[in-house]
Amino acid sequence: MKNTLQNDLVLRAARGENIERYPVWLMRQAGRILPEYRAVRSSLSGFKELVETPRFAAEVTVQPVDILGVDAAIIFSDILVVPEAMGLEYQMLESKGPWFEKTIKTEEDLKYAEVDFDVEDRLGYVLEAIKLTNQELNGRVPLIGFAGAPWTIFCYMIEGHGSKTFSESRKMLYTNPVLAHNLMDRITKVTIKYLQAQIKAGAHMVQVFDSWAGILGTEQYATFSMPYLKQIADAIQEVPLTIFSKGAMSSLEDIANLDCNTIGLDWNMDIPEFRKVIGDKRTIQGNLDPCALYSTHDEVKKLTNKLLDSFTSKRHIVNLGHGVYPDVDPEKVKTFIQTVKDYAIKY
Repeated sequence: MKNTLQNDLVLRAARGENIERYPVWLMRQAGRILPEYRAVRSSLSGFKELVETPRFAAEVTVQPVDILGVDAAIIFSDILVVPEAMGLEYQMLESKGPWFEKTIKTEEDLKYAEVDFDVEDRLGYVLEAIKLTNQELNGRVPLIGFAGAPWTIFCYMIEGHGSKTFSESRKMLYTNPVLAHNLMDRITKVTIKYLQAQIKAGAHMVQVFDSWAGILGTEQYATFSMPYLKQIADAIQEVPLTIFSKGAMSSLEDIANLDCNTIGLDWNMDIPEFRKVIGDKRTIQGNLDPCALYSTHDEVKKLTNKLLDSFTSKRHIVNLGHGVYPDVDPEKVKTFIQTVKDYAIKY
């Protein structure tokens, strides 16, 4: 499949190769906004059954390619499959989000952070979903695999649920940095094996989501996240790698020095300013404000064109600055996508 893609725009853009137009896809495009997704979801017991059943995960992964016309599919899964595989089982509670009954608080709790296990066995349902998805796509577009960044996974393993501050996680960086580094190292080792398994299964590209990067100060991010992102970037060489560190504005230049292809920017980050800093050595992904899609169709076109006009290089993959919100009209998403497709590259 990897060598017979009909549309490889996103891969070429990531590698800095020539493109005839900018590629476009959306984070969280697989699900949420589509009635077709909700129909599949309603036939199951819940979110986790959908994630863990390859044929259904593959079905909802392909839906946005068929319905929205995006230039890449991203496998339907969850970043929390990694801590679960390591030994911390999670539940996805309706209207509340993820919940872990057990958490990591002491060295003894590291028994819930296993490293020496067969990733392809415990996370085989994701790998099977990747294989089935590629069969369904039949080479139409690339398939993106993903994992959570070690810091973001660390937050959930310490707190056991979502949080506005993740103060328990940040507290550990001060009170027990040795344990913090030990856990981060374990998460990193498993994440590398997991991403490599996804690539082996057929992922054409992979993305690392550091969703909670912005809650750390610059120095703490340099100490407790960057070394582990570097390990991942150094290990993943077979396919293009994107790193999306939401909110880590002061660390972007350091992130751009990692051995990755693409840097994801959230909607608070200025593309022209970042481009001045990094030149053409990395591709930029992003970064329309997801709320822009609540505008009228004409305004969505205007805002999308304004974003595209800010580019000074071909090294761009168009996306939102975060995941698409669940109550956005899919027709507005189509307007966004079509506007990108209609835009003539000036460089």
